Amino acid sequence: MIGAVLAAFVAALVAVVRATSAPVVQGVALIQPVVALVSSPPSWLSRWRLPNLALIRGAASARYFRTYSADSPAEWVERPARAYMNLLELPVLFYVVCLLMLATGRFDSVQVSLAWVFVVARCAHAFIHVAFNYVPLRFAAFLAGVVTLAVMWTRFAAQT
Repeated sequence: MIGAVLAAFVAALVAVVRATSAPVVQGVALIQPVVALVSSPPSWLSRWRLPNLALIRGAASARYFRTYSADSPAEWVERPARAYMNLLELPVLFYVVCLLMLATGRFDSVQVSLAWVFVVARCAHAFIHVAFNYVPLRFAAFLAGVVTLAVMWTRFAAQT
């Protein structure tokens, strides 16, 4: 199943890259996926990440949230925090390439499409991590994001 998901992703990625690129005149087209990645996952992850929810449910003690060392809660309590941290690591490279493309004006509709593919892959990764944490599927979503980001950087480097 994971192989089929990755094969479908690669086919879609090849289709996006081979698409005839039309120049994007407005930077807003590239800013939209950046804003989506900055705002969407943190907004729905915060519902699970808030310490008060774990306290109210009795899944964690207040002492744990003061020191993060005592009375470790169930794994599901910390999983959203780890998913949120994952959203702050790899996407930094995404933000940098998007800022460089905006600053230089060297991007087209393919780069914008790739940016959206990256956003979808990262949101899927976070959702899988928090919802059911099936590691092979989560890795497939992670790999999809990494490959998409590599293609974005490669295309940007080739355009300069």
